[in-house]
Amino acid sequence: MSKGCDLVVNGRSVHVDADEATPLLAVLRDELNLRGTRFGCGTEQCGTCMVLIDGVPDFACTRTVESAAGKSVTTIEGLACNGALHPLQQAFLDEQAGQCGYCLSGILISAAALLERNKRPSRAEIVEALDKHLCRCGMHNRVIRAVQRASAAMAGAAA
Repeated sequence: MSKGCDLVVNGRSVHVDADEATPLLAVLRDELNLRGTRFGCGTEQCGTCMVLIDGVPDFACTRTVESAAGKSVTTIEGLACNGALHPLQQAFLDEQAGQCGYCLSGILISAAALLERNKRPSRAEIVEALDKHLCRCGMHNRVIRAVQRASAAMAGAAA
């Protein structure tokens, strides 16, 4: 039986009528038409489905919509603000840090969480924060440079 759930997605309150056991990823993509968060493996092994839940990176492929009820969910679509790209999004473009781009929404979400809690992460901290993400295109060095560039840009904007 479906009772539905109330969520806050990208700063907007929404009610979904999905069964509470439905994966959050399915609700985001199929009910809310937020297609930036992607399905990868379905087993928390690739990081492609990563979203922020109350500011913490989490796998949307295995998390139920009920477990996210009443929480704040941020998808890749929620990183931009008033039509302006998030500094991470701009840095990834500037560094050409994507090839196929399939994994990037999850990587950007984890990087955003990292920069929220650590404004000036070291290379090792960036690598650790992104360790759960698989990229088969081999863009790892550019991804790390993009996070470093965004960190510097965000630090400059805060000054």
